[in-house]
Parts: sequence; structure tokens; C-alpha cells
Amino acid sequence: MPLQLALCFFPAPESALEATPPPQPAHTLTEQDHKKLAFQRNIGVSAHIDSGKTTLTERILYYTGRIREIHEVRGRDSVGAKMDSMDLEREKGITIQSAATFCDWEATDPKTGDKSKYAINIIDTPGHVDFTIEVERALRVLDGAVLVLCAVAGVQSQTTTVDRQMRRYNVPRISFVNKMDRPGANPWRIVNQIRTKLRMPAAAVQVPIGVEDEFKGVVDLVYWRSIYNQGVKGNEVVISEEIPESVLALAQEKRSELIEQLAEVDEEIGEIFLNDETPNNDQIAAAIRRSTISLKFSPVFLGSAIKNTAIQPLLDGVCSYLPNPSESEVLAHDTNLPASAPQVQLLPASGAPLVGLAFKLEEGRFGQLTYMRVYQGTLKKGMQIFNARTGKKVKVPRLVRMHSNEMEDIESIGPGEICAIFGVECSSGDTFTDGSTSFSMTSMFVPEPVISLAIKPKGIETPNFSKALNRFQKEDPTFKVHIDHESKETIISGMGELHLEIYVERMRREYNTECTTGKPRVAFRETITQRADFNYIHKKQTGGAGQYAKVVGYIEPMEPDAETGKDTAFENVVMGGSIPSNFIPAVEKGFYEALEKGTLSGNAISGCRFVLKEGAFHAVDSSELAFRLATIGAFREAYKLSRPVILEPIMTVEVVAPVEFQSQVIGGLNTRRGTIVDSEVRDDEFTAIAEVALNEMFGYSNQLRGSTQGKGEFSMEYKNHMPVLPNLQKELEEAYRKTIAPAKK
Repeated sequence: MPLQLALCFFPAPESALEATPPPQPAHTLTEQDHKKLAFQRNIGVSAHIDSGKTTLTERILYYTGRIREIHEVRGRDSVGAKMDSMDLEREKGITIQSAATFCDWEATDPKTGDKSKYAINIIDTPGHVDFTIEVERALRVLDGAVLVLCAVAGVQSQTTTVDRQMRRYNVPRISFVNKMDRPGANPWRIVNQIRTKLRMPAAAVQVPIGVEDEFKGVVDLVYWRSIYNQGVKGNEVVISEEIPESVLALAQEKRSELIEQLAEVDEEIGEIFLNDETPNNDQIAAAIRRSTISLKFSPVFLGSAIKNTAIQPLLDGVCSYLPNPSESEVLAHDTNLPASAPQVQLLPASGAPLVGLAFKLEEGRFGQLTYMRVYQGTLKKGMQIFNARTGKKVKVPRLVRMHSNEMEDIESIGPGEICAIFGVECSSGDTFTDGSTSFSMTSMFVPEPVISLAIKPKGIETPNFSKALNRFQKEDPTFKVHIDHESKETIISGMGELHLEIYVERMRREYNTECTTGKPRVAFRETITQRADFNYIHKKQTGGAGQYAKVVGYIEPMEPDAETGKDTAFENVVMGGSIPSNFIPAVEKGFYEALEKGTLSGNAISGCRFVLKEGAFHAVDSSELAFRLATIGAFREAYKLSRPVILEPIMTVEVVAPVEFQSQVIGGLNTRRGTIVDSEVRDDEFTAIAEVALNEMFGYSNQLRGSTQGKGEFSMEYKNHMPVLPNLQKELEEAYRKTIAPAKK
């Protein structure tokens, strides 16, 4: 049992609280730190579904010598890709959980020919929006990312989601246009899409030598040379100073375009460009690095992972253009200072006090496995560490480096590195320190679930049922479980049908628990549309001490906070002590309790601010319970007057199908009350993007398969909640009244 400490930090004196900028840590980076960090990279591989992330990661592991053989996704050779370690991932050919690994890459300096060894930590992330939390938490702890795009499909719906997540955590990215061997591959259209759809200045740093079936190498526009792959599985890189005649004119044009794009985002190149001079190779490379790290630009690489072409130049690009851990700004909050105080910048010095972030939990063969990114200090095996959230002290019994589902024991890990520890109880997003510092890092953004299912085990319920649900909840913050008070059913909620389907299947395989599920239910919500005042007295006399509380104030609609996404708030503006301060928390508790269930459909209430202006109390009869009940009563009274409405989740749906089925697809979306927001026709296929209510999307995959002869595919992602149509609101209200009528009897 870990020892429990009351608190490991002493409060700062009041004068310290008033100081504006918190003191910077006294530790500095040693020469050894600088050397180590300069050759370290933490990168994620992210993209839309089926863009080739896992295939690319597999090639990276092969060329860095991490694996001896290349295996394909979907386990076509009965083994399956290294990073898809779950049987389910191999069967379905999709990534469900992000997997971490590390490798070493010898990058060659194009100018001198010297080789430098880089240590690269890689996290391969899923593409399906249902597993978006996996991408979210990976990007939270990474210094850079490779955004993979398909050379035919380009920027798709999930690409924009990943782009948004990268921006949320200020992650610099290099773009990799994969599948250059496919018919219809057009990298210039993709570069243009990055600029227009993702609003990110970008330019190609390579030009393909041959396209589609003829694709055999690239021209490096920065160092003006040709790069080919030869040998077994492309493991031999042949560099030629000669540019093929067939692509010379295009390469010159694209190099000029690269310099022009850089001139717009980098001062040094801008000055050279304005003076009508031509920058040299090293100046161009330095400008790409500067503007990529400062999030102003994304260099675009080209290649084909499946054909083992141009992956090594991409690895050189990762080392050349993405930041090392000391170049990423990492901020933490000092818990001894008020919440409004400026954040402190962490320093990746090995001698500094330890600060690490637990970003992912996994149930392993040997107990709970906690993935951690160390930001400063050194984490050693057997060391005592403190959880900044709970104040608990724990010992690190075992420290490992992960290679997908394999692990390697290590004695210690330094700043900027990713490791995993066993036997440490914590939650995803917890900060760990060595107890000598009061820093805490901000947690990651967790989206709200949009779909629910009733679930129950077949036959007799075993302890495995609740054990599985508890484990999955702990591992995945977007997977929620609750018991419905009326029906007494166990309800699981998540990000989509596939998300819940995977967990039900994992219960069967990993816990030997067969489950039956009810019909999927949409996560409706309720909200208010106008301000409403309340003046409510709760009075109860039962002999002896009674209950008395009076609350006065109003409720009003509230927009979500841009940073936190919170759209409910409690405000206390009571003056003159009309309600004693010790009863205020009970009022707040009552408000949040009232939000759990709206009176229209029994769903949670969002978008509401509760302002408490004044009230009254009784010296004997007032209690926390009385004020909590008074608040619930006051809220329900005001809620009726605030013109409440029911909200439903709206999804952004992207459909890709052969062009001959365009009218059937658009007709199918229209029958589901979809609004087409964008459509694009290219060669022999087209893409339609629509906004459709999730409630209308059940069974869509079967309809799409039927109307496109099985050739159409779609992906969807939560956009926002919008008011339902009046007839649906009436139906939902009536259905809810019927369910509560028997309960009242």
C-alpha cells in the first residue's frame, strides 16, 4: 500500500503570492544535457483512416534496425504490423490503441557526409475518430509530429481533426504525402489543400521521380540531388548529384516556390528574396527548421511506405526540421501560487527537480502500466515519487522502455524521454514530481461521449464484468459507465458505435464475458434559451429540528469557454452574509446535482450559468442539506421559465464513393436530414461532406454499401450539439413522461 501524505508542499508566504512572474528554476542545462537533447526526437505519426500511418511506422522500424522483417497491416503474412499488437487490430486492419516505441537513426549531414546518431521516440496513433483520445494524449506529450496524407484523397475529415489537436498543443509538424505509387496520385493538389483547408503555409521539399507505377525516387529540393531506393526492401539509399532531365524543369519551379513560401514566413529568407539574391542550401535548410519549429510552416515530403520508397529522407527530415525537447516550450503551474499566476517554463535539465506527466494507462500482464513523459529531472528505478494531484507518495518498482507490446528494463530515464512504469496507481493526466517542487502540468482535453448502449452479461454476472468496465474506464477517459436510476441498467457511453463495439468485443476476449447490448442511444442534452429568476424557500418541519433555506438569483444561457470547453458555471455574488459562507458549497453542489437530469427528457443540462444573489437562513433549522435541496427546487422552478430545449449531437460526415454513385449518396444523406457543406469530384471518385444528426446515422453503413455496390466508405466526427426539431422534441418529452409515470406510482 502506498503511504499517504497529507501534503508535501508548504504554502508560500503571502508576499510570494503577490509576485507576478514566478521565479525561474535555478538549474541550467549542462553540456551533457545539451548534447543528449540535441540528438533526441519525440514524434507522433497521425492521419486520417487508411492513410498508411502504421505501414509507415513499420518501415521506419525496419530501416532503423528495430525489427528484422517488415510485416503488413491486417496480418496478411499471419504476423501483422509490429505496432498493431492487439489481435483485434490485426483482424480489422485498424489501429485501436496508440503504441509507443523507440529507435536510433543515423542521419547523414548532406554537406559534410558525417553521420550523427539520433534517438527517436515514436507513437503510432489511430485514425478512427472513435479513438480520438489516443491521438489527443499522444500529441499532449510529443515535441513534433508527422502528418500523413494520402496522395489521392488528400486532406480528409480526420486530417482536420488531427490538425486541430496539433494546434491545441502547439506541435510542429512535417507533412508526408504517402501512397505516391497509387493511380491518380497528385502531390501538388495535396500541398495546395494543406495551405487552403488546413490554413498552414506549406511547400514541397521534394519532387517525385516518376509517378504512380513508375515512382522510383525523389529530388531533394533543399540540397539539389536525386535520392533512389535500391536493394532488398529499399534498404539501400543511392544519392546522385544528377537531376533526371524529365523532372528538371519541375524541380526548378518547385524550388523557387519553396523559397517564395519561406520568404513569407522567415525574415532571413525574406530579406535575401527582397534583395533578388538566391539563398544557399544551408540557409534554406535553416529557414525550414526555424519556421517549422515556430509553427509557421510545414515542409512536405513525398513517398510510398508500401513500396519502400523515400522513407529514409523522411527520417532525415524528422532529425533536421523537428524540434528536440529543449526547443519545445513546456509550461507548468506552480500549485503554491494562485490559479491566475503566470505559468513556469520547465527546463529539460537532468539535475533539475523531477516533473513527469502520466499520459496513458494500460492493463499489462504484470499489472497497471503507466506511460510517462519526463519533462525535467531524472526518474530512477526504486525512487520515491509524488502524485501532484493526490499528494500520495509511491515507489517506482520497475521502469521500462516500450517497443509496442514488448518492453526493455532500464535503471533511469532523463528529461525529454518517454518510459513506462509498473505498480503506480494514478489517473491519466496526473503530474509526478520528486516532492521538492510544487509544479503541476495541465491535463489533456477530453471530448464528451456522444453515444450510449445498455449492456448486460449473458447468464450470471461474474466479477469480471465490473472488473473489465472499471479497467476500460481508467484506461480511456472517453469511455464512461453509469447505472440508469430508473431502469437499473448498466449504460456505457463513448465516441461512436465502433468505439463501444470494440470494448464489448474486448470484454469477450480478455475477460471471457459475453455481453448483450441494447439499441444504441444518442447522448441528447438539454439547455436553456433565456434568463429566468428564482426566489425559492425550502421549509420542512418534522418535529425537532426542521429544514429552512432561502435562495434568490437567476439562471442564464452560457457559451462554452474557448480554452476549457466548460459550459456550466456557478457564481456567488452574495453580499452582506445573507447566506453564511459555509453553506455556499452546498448551494453549488445542489446546482450541479440539478444539472444531471433535465425535466424534458431526463438528459444532462448544459450551457447554463447559475448566479446566487442573496438568500436567508435560520440559526437552528438551516443546514447544508436544506440549502442543497433549496437550490435543486429553485433551479427546477426557474428552468420551467427559461424556455428549455433538447439538443442533439450533430456529426460531420465524410463520404467517399465512385463518381457514378454521387446522386444516390447525396440523396441518401438528404433523406437523413443531412446538410451538404462541401463536395469535391476528382478523377473517378467524389467526396461529400455533410452535417447530419447522429440520431439519423444508425444503419447508414449498410445503406451506403447497398447504394454504392460496397464501394463507398464514410467516416464521421462529432461537431456540436444543436436544438432538435419541434416534432422530435415532443416525441422525446412524451417518451420520458411515460418512463417516469410508473416510477411515480
